[in-house]
Amino acid sequence: MLGPSPCASLRALACDLVGEDLDAPIDGRPSVAEALGRCPAGQVMAARDGAEEVAVCVLDDGRRFVLPDWCPHGHGRLSDGFVDAGRLVCSRHGWEFDPATGRRLDPRPHRSDLRRAS
Repeated sequence: MLGPSPCASLRALACDLVGEDLDAPIDGRPSVAEALGRCPAGQVMAARDGAEEVAVCVLDDGRRFVLPDWCPHGHGRLSDGFVDAGRLVCSRHGWEFDPATGRRLDPRPHRSDLRRAS
């Protein structure tokens, strides 16, 4: 199990404090194809799908997923998060998502599922 990198957690805290994301513009992100080729198992990284900011998530078993790069709770970037036991965890507030479905992993009902436009 790999936890969040200290830099990702510090960046998330800084974003919370200033009220915006300090991430690089979308032009600095690799394409989905490039990210899928570079992202190691058990990790998540920022990418772009055309003009859309996405998070590429590769589970420990090698399954790969592409999700919108935002958390519906605090609008943090999921690409700043981490993979834990097959779940994608937002580094801002710890919300957990199933990368295969985009659904939040919490027993309480909430309108927080990630939906990727098709």
